[in-house]
Amino acid sequence: MKITIEIDENYSDTEIRVGCRRLTPELEKMIAMLRMLEMQLTVEKDGVTYLLDVDKVLYVEAVERKTFVYTDEQVYESGLKLYELEQQLEDCGFFRASKSCLIYLKHIESLKADINRRIRVTMKNGEQIVVSRMYAEELRRRLGLK
Repeated sequence: MKITIEIDENYSDTEIRVGCRRLTPELEKMIAMLRMLEMQLTVEKDGVTYLLDVDKVLYVEAVERKTFVYTDEQVYESGLKLYELEQQLEDCGFFRASKSCLIYLKHIESLKADINRRIRVTMKNGEQIVVSRMYAEELRRRLGLK
């Protein structure tokens, strides 16, 4: 792979060009990650609406028909249902950990095998999330562990 960076003060905006013989899954993943850098979610906290950079999200959880978005320091509420957020975020590195939780793979600190073929994931902020056995194999595959 060849990377060329051209710095020119005449550019009004950053432009990224990809030249390739064919579009591979790896390239598609890189493109999705680049697009994610500018992606934002609309969330609320204490009656105030915020535009939250997706990159800051650690995980998303559905509790009693409400959807919460967790960052390092804050918890926000989303007006979207968990499956709607999953559809928006699946190409950005988010993973369904259980029926009620999505985790951002980028923010995983460590994994530990748990009882009944589940996986205990420790996020970079120290919080632990249990990946149900239904999704554990897919997590291993996505992380290249199997």
